[in-house]
Amino acid sequence: MKKPVSRKYLRQLLRLGVLLASASFVLIALFVMSIYAGAWGKLPSKGALSGLEYQRATEVYSADSVLIGKYYIYDRQPLAYDHFPKHLVQALVAIEDERFYEHHGVDYQSLFRVAVKTLLLQDASSGGGSTISQQLAKNLFPRSGSGTLRLAVSKIKEMITAGRLEDLYSKEQLLEHYLNTVSFGDNTFGIESAALKFFNKRTPALTIEESATLVGMLKATYGYNPRIFPENSLMRRNLVVQAMARNDYLSGAMADSIAQRPLKLDYRVFEHHEGLAPYFREEVRKQLLEWARAEGEKGRNYNIYTSGLKVYTTLDSKMQYLAEKAMAEHMSGLQSQFEKSHGKKAPWLANKRLIEKVVRQSPAYKALVEDGLSHAEAWDSLSRPRTMLLASWEGEKEVEASAIDSIAHYMKFLNVGSLSIDPETGAVKTWIGGINYKYYKYDHISQSKRQVGSTFKPIVYTAALEKGIAPCSYFSAQEVAYENLEGWSPGNSGDTDERYLNYSMEEALSKSVNTVAVKVLEETGIPRVLQQARALGISSPLPELPSLALGTGSIGVGELAGAYAAYVNNATPVKPFLIRAITDRTDSLLQRFSPPVSPRPAFSDQSRAVMLEFMKATIDQGTAARIRSRYGLGNAIAGKTGTTQNNKDAWFVAITPKLVHVSWVGMEQHEIGFPTTALGQGANAALPLFAKYYQKLNADPAFSHITAARFPPPPSGIPELLDCAPVKRDGFLKRLFKSPRKKKSRKFRGGD
Repeated sequence: MKKPVSRKYLRQLLRLGVLLASASFVLIALFVMSIYAGAWGKLPSKGALSGLEYQRATEVYSADSVLIGKYYIYDRQPLAYDHFPKHLVQALVAIEDERFYEHHGVDYQSLFRVAVKTLLLQDASSGGGSTISQQLAKNLFPRSGSGTLRLAVSKIKEMITAGRLEDLYSKEQLLEHYLNTVSFGDNTFGIESAALKFFNKRTPALTIEESATLVGMLKATYGYNPRIFPENSLMRRNLVVQAMARNDYLSGAMADSIAQRPLKLDYRVFEHHEGLAPYFREEVRKQLLEWARAEGEKGRNYNIYTSGLKVYTTLDSKMQYLAEKAMAEHMSGLQSQFEKSHGKKAPWLANKRLIEKVVRQSPAYKALVEDGLSHAEAWDSLSRPRTMLLASWEGEKEVEASAIDSIAHYMKFLNVGSLSIDPETGAVKTWIGGINYKYYKYDHISQSKRQVGSTFKPIVYTAALEKGIAPCSYFSAQEVAYENLEGWSPGNSGDTDERYLNYSMEEALSKSVNTVAVKVLEETGIPRVLQQARALGISSPLPELPSLALGTGSIGVGELAGAYAAYVNNATPVKPFLIRAITDRTDSLLQRFSPPVSPRPAFSDQSRAVMLEFMKATIDQGTAARIRSRYGLGNAIAGKTGTTQNNKDAWFVAITPKLVHVSWVGMEQHEIGFPTTALGQGANAALPLFAKYYQKLNADPAFSHITAARFPPPPSGIPELLDCAPVKRDGFLKRLFKSPRKKKSRKFRGGD
């Protein structure tokens, strides 16, 4: 029989328990006081909390008010509480903090429930008991360190900070700050950025189920990501909806109805290398950095990644989409023909010297050499196969390949520069700097200058007209070897014997006759042609050589577009521009940008009208006639094709009353060209970029103000100036006594 426990022993045991409890209470109190005093790190003061500021992404808008991109460190676009739909707030409160409107930052009832479930019942799914105010504190001041003690310190800090936030802000303001700071994963912060990413819509337009989906993510942004784990996300969404019904925010019938709806996403990323117009957005970013730097020198400091600026551009998002679609359609087919035409002896397969040169220029090779590896060691390292993704026009494919294989693979792709502008202002409407920004960062509009071939000839002919050479002047097509130019003898494409043919200027330009272009340059004079090019806004260095007539000068796509705009803009060139205005986060205007204006016309209106007729003929019956015959475009179009030596660069410039479009097609590695002129000429490689794009514009009535526009009738007297036979053949006697040699030798006389 056990001896009964004495009352004295029970009293001692009780006294010990009280002492232990008191000591624990004192220790906890001292621990909390030490945290309050800052022994575990400084707590944010009410002063620091009273003016909450957080980094905001800069937003980039198209001319038709579409958000096309963002620049950010943290992808965040804050909204005012009034812009939150009521059901969004209800969903948040229902699932995250049911007594949000009743507590003062800390829900002790919830904390007690969590403590009982976690400590006594060992229920790991009981949650953390944090209120929205505490979560806001955590968002604003992220935790540091790890371990049980640091977790306890962080929790207490958040409870104290939550109380201070409740003292400073109304419940609505707390919800506003919370929804603007909470993370949705993938560097996306705030409800507005999340709504745009997952549903491609603004927060006010979210439906109940969409709001519930996003709120449901907050418990685990990866595990409940609707793109990665749609089933988990759907289950969590319906749980949020049930919580809304339990809190009388929704009827049971409505909750059941929503639960039956499928999960529908319209996922859209705002990464720099993806989405619409990546090359354009990168050029806008560069110009914005320059603007911010200049503003900083004036004492006005803006950070394009954190200041929440809004940039309004000239780009038309619908036109850009159609231009990109046309580019992909054409370039994918052309690439296939290009590879097939080169065959097994293609430079990216067989030219070991070229492959080695490109490998040596690669960042991977340079990094290995900088780390101390020899050429042989670096080459060996880059030769080892591994699993990687290689891109093609059919998409990315996982393969076993080496870094050298990858470099050779990307050598083979044709690239592109495609730009369309408003010829009256220079406003950029579409901008495609390459085929794929993810793999080709080099922008062939803003960074590249290539020989322009025959697209320079209109400048030569314009200078000739300005000198006074009549439009119906005839020039012999006979090939000439110029004695003072080491026998340089430019010829014409094709096998036609042109010894006895004399072309009018219109016919020579429309058929792109090289021998005539050089003779027009000779009669006009190289200095006058160079002066004409400068008047048209071309600032690139140009060769002071007779080959100038054939487009051996390297010019940028934008320069060429601005120069050609003069033919439909009262003889005045323009300079392409991208940004219309910049505002701050409150939409207050910081700067408006006006189109750069040329001080004076580059040539007479008569020359403008004559040249426009010349370039209409190029489209109607000249080198660009396939615009009519193959692509069926009946629009008002003028233009010029261009192909450079050895078929390295293909060009086409289209002029319409409301749009000027320039396209270039070629290789990143300029050593590689098209194997045949038939494949690589401007009419075949570059012209379809415009033709397919304009077909799509024609199909959309929204662009009829562009596509239905007509050129004004030629001014009085212009038709008479052009009333002459396109070609004259030498008379019988001249042909009889003309040397049977195809080439004629003499000195070039147009250098002065």
